[in-house]
Amino acid sequence: MRTGIIVFGHGSSVPSANDAVRAVAADAARGGHWALYETAFLEADPRLDKAVAAVVKAGADEVLVLPYFLTLGIHLQRDLPKLVEELVNVHGVPIRVAAPLDGHPGLSRILIERGQEMAR
Repeated sequence: MRTGIIVFGHGSSVPSANDAVRAVAADAARGGHWALYETAFLEADPRLDKAVAAVVKAGADEVLVLPYFLTLGIHLQRDLPKLVEELVNVHGVPIRVAAPLDGHPGLSRILIERGQEMAR
C-alpha cells in the first residue's frame, strides 16, 4: 500500500507563515522518507482537496493527514471531518487523520528550550 501524507495547517494571509509550515513539512518528509507528501491548508492554497488529488494522482492508495494544529479545536472537530468525508467519496481511497500536536511530549521540551533561550 502506498501512503500519501499531507501536512495540514490552518493557513494564513501572511505568506511567510505558510512557508514556515511548508518548510517543516519538507523537513519531516526528508526525515521520515515520505515518498508521497504534500502540504495543505484550510484557509490558504493549496487546499486539502488539491493535496489529496496530487498524492492520489502520484499513486497513493491511502492518505494520512497530519494536522499541524496544536489542539483539537473547531476546525479539527467540525471542518476537517466534513472535508475528509467529501474527499473519500471523490477519490475512493481511505483517508485517516492523526491527532493534533497537543499532548505530544515534544511540545513540553520545546517550551523548556524556548524558556532557557530567553533566560540567557
